[in-house]
Order: sequence, then structure tokens, then C-alpha cells
Amino acid sequence: MSAGKPVVALEGVRKAYGATVAMDGVDLAIDEGELLTLLGPSGCGKTTTLNAIAGFVVPDTGRVRIDGAEVTDRPAWQRGLGIVFQSYALFPHMSVADNVAFGLRERGVGRAEAGDRVREALALVRLQGVADRRPAQLSGGQQQRVALARALVIRPRVLLLDEPLAALDRKLREEMRAELKEIQRAVGTTTVFVTHDQHEALGLSDRVAVMRHGRIEQLGTPEDVYERPATAFVADFVGASSALTARATSGDLVEICGARIAVRLDRTLHPGETVRLRIRPERVALGSAGANTIPARVSGVMYLGDHSEVRLELVDGTRLVASVRGRAAVSAGERVFAHLPEGAFLETR
Repeated sequence: MSAGKPVVALEGVRKAYGATVAMDGVDLAIDEGELLTLLGPSGCGKTTTLNAIAGFVVPDTGRVRIDGAEVTDRPAWQRGLGIVFQSYALFPHMSVADNVAFGLRERGVGRAEAGDRVREALALVRLQGVADRRPAQLSGGQQQRVALARALVIRPRVLLLDEPLAALDRKLREEMRAELKEIQRAVGTTTVFVTHDQHEALGLSDRVAVMRHGRIEQLGTPEDVYERPATAFVADFVGASSALTARATSGDLVEICGARIAVRLDRTLHPGETVRLRIRPERVALGSAGANTIPARVSGVMYLGDHSEVRLELVDGTRLVASVRGRAAVSAGERVFAHLPEGAFLETR
């Protein structure tokens, strides 16, 4: 749970659909002004969690609170929330301005005030010049910004974003990700963002809740979940990592495939114990034999522009991946030495 003043709180929320448990006793507090991301693979419960906050899903057990008031049984339209869906759900027969003003009209806001607020919202998302266009006349990125303006114009207590960038191509996603972060910081609205994209979660969030099987596997800052994953699942899902099984030979030394490797972990090892380690590809370097190196064979190289992914195989068949800047100066079949820095290891359970 959060240490600050929570705007949204889920208390032991459970939701099942027959034998499928979508939320399994979720406890979560979201602070004033923060952007919290629900991250996980399909079927992990992240969208159900968002829908429970929104009021589209009624929990089987547990409570949902907004500003301390219980809203578990309150319908969505009474919760004062702004929502942007993956599909945007814009009205095709309405102009951009009318789409943005829709929620204001439903709330009985006067024409003059609504016009001012629509202009402010469109300026915020940098769409001042398209107010009279129809959604079909806009690009995907522009449509996404219209949906965001429509959610923000009602000045919601909480903004809910359900994979709003999923329909965009990669370059546009990256651009919109940066814009979305700027807008959220400028407005300061408490925001819950749902995604399966690790880069979006790490780049946008104040905190990330990694979900699996209807539970929160880890909750923390982007740095926490990437640098200090609590479980093997988090280490594997949030960024790539290679799994290594080692045998401790002293408090800070292990043996991997016959090579003596110094490690710096959060605890002192016991000689003879088996240690399960992971290491990120960007922490593995290729070079000559030396301290903390292990011989390997290059099984494949994939050039990805700004970096190359080098796949290695150790003598016992264990696979290791190294990320090398630019084009790698090795090819499949070569014998190399992989350098594993002592502070680069993650111990996972």
C-alpha cells in the first residue's frame, strides 16, 4: 500500500468469472497526482482492475474507495472519472469539438463555459486547428488526443487509460508516450494506465504494479521493478533476462559451468547452496578471458540497428543473451568469453 494520501484504494477486491479468477484479493492505493501503471500479460487481471475502479465491474468481495468514500456499488457515471479506451470510441458523425464537449453537455455545463473548456482541452493536446473536423479526417495519433481531451475536459478526479496507445504504430506510440507524460504532469490528474508494454510502463509511470494471475506480483517504482525484481516472473516480464543456476563456493563467489564468478547480492551465500540468478542482456559484455568471465559459443546474432542481440550457449547448454551496441563483431559459431559484472546479478525465487 502507498504511504501517501490515497485517491483510489482497492481493499481485498476479488472478481471471478466462473472458474476464472480475474482479481484475487487485490489491495492497491493510488496517490494524489501519481501515474500508476497496471502492467502484465493478457489475462493477468489488469483491465478487470481498471474496470473495477471505473465501475464497469462489480467485485464479488472487497471494497473500492475514491477519496475515502466507498464507491463499490456506485455506477460508473457517478464516480467522476475520465476514461480513454483502446478503441477511442469517438462519435463519427460529430465534429472534434462536439466529441470533446459531449461529457460537458451530459453534465449540463452551459454553452459558453463548455466552449471555453473545449478550447482549453484541445490546446492542451495541441489540436487547436482541427475542432471542426470529423474523426475520420484525423490520423490515429490525433484521434487518440481527441479521446484524451474528451476525458480531461470534464476535469476528472481520476483518469483511466486502457491501453490507449495499442492501435498506433511503433514510432507514433513513442511520440504519443512522451506527449502523454507531459500532459499528465501538466494537468496533475491522478492517472491509472493499463498496458502490456514494458517500455510504456517504465517510461510513463511513477509506480508500476506488475500483475499475474489476478494478483499484484510487485508494486514499486520503474527502477525497483527493473533493477530489483521481486520474482522470476517480474525479472523475465519486465525486460529480458537470462537465467543461470549457480553453486555457491563462498559468501560472495559462485561456480557457473566450472567458472568462478564473484557476485554482489543482498545476502551472504552459504557454501554448497544452489543459487538462481538472472542477468540483463545489457550487463553482459563480450571480451577476452579474465576475472568474472565464462567461455561460450555464439549461437546467433540479430542486428537491430542501435544494438545487436548476441545469443550465447554455455558448455552445459545454458543460454545467455548479450546486448552489444551497434553491429556485433562476432558471428554464429565463434568461441567468445562473456564478462558478467559482479554487481549485475539478480537473485530470484
